[in-house]
Amino acid sequence: MRSGVIAQKVGMTRVFTDGGEHVPVTVLQLANCQVVAHRTKEKNGYNAVQLGAGTRKINTVSKAERGHFALARVEPKRKVAEFRVGEKELIPIGAEITADHFVVGQFVDVTGITIGKGFAGPMKRWNFAGLRASHGVSISHRSHGSTGGRQDPGKTFKNKKMAGHMGVERVTTLNLKVVQTDVERGLILVEGSVPGSEGGWITVRDAIKKPLPKEAPTPGKFRVAESEAPPAGKGEAAEAPADKKEA
Repeated sequence: MRSGVIAQKVGMTRVFTDGGEHVPVTVLQLANCQVVAHRTKEKNGYNAVQLGAGTRKINTVSKAERGHFALARVEPKRKVAEFRVGEKELIPIGAEITADHFVVGQFVDVTGITIGKGFAGPMKRWNFAGLRASHGVSISHRSHGSTGGRQDPGKTFKNKKMAGHMGVERVTTLNLKVVQTDVERGLILVEGSVPGSEGGWITVRDAIKKPLPKEAPTPGKFRVAESEAPPAGKGEAAEAPADKKEA
């Protein structure tokens, strides 16, 4: 099981194939996505990598967070997330994951926070048909109708579909195809729409319902700078590249 990445949604565009067909794609950008920490089975009970992306002003970071990022020798991150991995798929701390971590043609699962719609009625929120638009309904055409029985059960059951806050939910879209990758600009183009607004943070990982292509790099595609590598003797092996090392 490989690690995923934290990306930022840029927007949507389209890509033309050699046959002249256009494919609608969503552009995701890797904003300096680096490994911040490891979670090991001996210490934490499971294996995972903690990734951070984006940048934050130092005066907005707590003292505890500063120490956490300083231990990994990375800049303070705006978004932090964990990805479960196998014992052999741990990526070195301080490594920056590149866009070619995913190969063209593979399928990925994308998770994001949907756009908020505010307080919405039942017709918009749950696709209710509404009441009859004729005599006797007065101005209640878009209401949800009755919400409970009479003496039996004498109450409204929990989770009844009614008007309320719509959006701002964690949604995962499965099996989106990777159309293109741009390593220099850190762009990943996936076919179809992705939940969330432009500028929102997205997590991308290998699809769980599709096989991983054989050409996909393991444990992943990343680069490590010598200045970013943590010192040896801290529970993690230090990298010793000449200038920059690509894996």
